[in-house]
Amino acid sequence: MINITDYPSLVFVISLVLQWGSARIGAVLAKRRGNMDSDSHEDFGVVQAATLTLLALIIGFSFSMATSRYDLRKSYEENEANAIGTEYVRADLLPPAQAAAVRALLARYTDLRIHFYQTRDAQQLQQINLTTAQMQNDLWAAVRTSAAQQPTPVMALAVSGMNDVLNTQGYTQAEWWNRLPLAAWTLMLLMAVCSNMLVGYGVRSNNGRKLLVVLPLVVSIAFMLIADIDSPRGGVIRVKPQNLIAFAQSLPPH
Repeated sequence: MINITDYPSLVFVISLVLQWGSARIGAVLAKRRGNMDSDSHEDFGVVQAATLTLLALIIGFSFSMATSRYDLRKSYEENEANAIGTEYVRADLLPPAQAAAVRALLARYTDLRIHFYQTRDAQQLQQINLTTAQMQNDLWAAVRTSAAQQPTPVMALAVSGMNDVLNTQGYTQAEWWNRLPLAAWTLMLLMAVCSNMLVGYGVRSNNGRKLLVVLPLVVSIAFMLIADIDSPRGGVIRVKPQNLIAFAQSLPPH
């Protein structure tokens, strides 16, 4: 199923049209209503200000949620690189033949993880996930055989390091699936529509109606930014596998 929030530009267009349309509807209703008396306008101003404040708080809260998830994705990329690098060094604890095999597998596994972060193609991502699962089985089998032959505390370090390699990939995948819930997006959009309708309803002149596009434009830009940060593969703000790339470049040619 297509997630619209994976396309920040589409989020911008949809939210802009809906908000601007609601502001125009509010302006039409205001024109039919006629001028409000001073007491009614003062009461309306309180309701309008409270609604706009609530919209700002919801947008700020959603932006905070999106940035925290983005920071976690960056943190897990660093953890993955550290875990792979540590296990690459601990391969020295294995017998020479198994050590060479584990290092070769880790080098290929690192390249695969880099492709995971960089790809945007859904079919390619599915193939990467399948290959990752198979390579994890090979990595675990390589250290499991050596540990079974020599069950020593030193060998346990190599097994523990490999366990960290496998776990960090799972943590990364879980965080990439962790997105802003649909309820949060729905609430933001409903609040934005209501706020713009109230803004349109509160205009007093034709010149004021010309400015009705300002709030929809600003809020739509905020929605687009939130969607961009929240989407791991959509938009321009993405987690770059800098630590994995740096580690891969430090390895001998394979």
